[in-house]
Amino acid sequence: MSDQRAVILLSGGLDSATILAMAREAGFDCYALSFDYGQRHKTELSFARKLADRFSATEHRTALIDIGAFGGSALTDMEINVPTEAGAANEIPITYVPARNTVFLAYALGWAEVLGATSIFIGVNAVDYSGYPDCRPEFIKAFENMANLATRMGVEGERIRIQTPLINLSKEQIIRKGMALGVNYAETVSCYQLDSDGYACGECDSCRIRKAGFMAAGVPDPTAYRDTRTG
Repeated sequence: MSDQRAVILLSGGLDSATILAMAREAGFDCYALSFDYGQRHKTELSFARKLADRFSATEHRTALIDIGAFGGSALTDMEINVPTEAGAANEIPITYVPARNTVFLAYALGWAEVLGATSIFIGVNAVDYSGYPDCRPEFIKAFENMANLATRMGVEGERIRIQTPLINLSKEQIIRKGMALGVNYAETVSCYQLDSDGYACGECDSCRIRKAGFMAAGVPDPTAYRDTRTG
């Protein structure tokens, strides 16, 4: 099997679109993996499908998992409101989904082993982000170590790498890099309250970070926000 195969975690968002473009530029055969996990912004999956086609992913799958059954997050529990104001800097926000990246990476790891892929790309970021514990370099390093202990590939000496090319970049830097690789960010979404027509709220933490990134990059924000909707 090709050692240039990679599994790409693809949500349809700004960061995951950028890592897909980066992986393609690096010569990987990209196997995109998205998740329907009970998120309120499920419309993001239609964006993921289009991005997979746009960047010629070898295959794109959407895994159905029910993290939302447990609740505990504004993204999966419809009785918890998504905050529209920034929280305290040292608080993990209610939009954190318990163990989400751990579960996503575990699924990606299983598919990677079947494919013989030695790389898994995930668009976590430790600079302009919401303070989630599973976006930190310490978590990624720990998961990679576990992956190489828990798989036949790892035991037989074919090390699996968790690739995080965005982890130390600002949102401005991510946007500039993606644009250089041909990412059309109008075809991505970041909103925690995305509606069924693909319009973003413009108020949640993710929307605020996205807006600030485009402003810092000095380029127009191409996002379709609900307050600009006509008709």
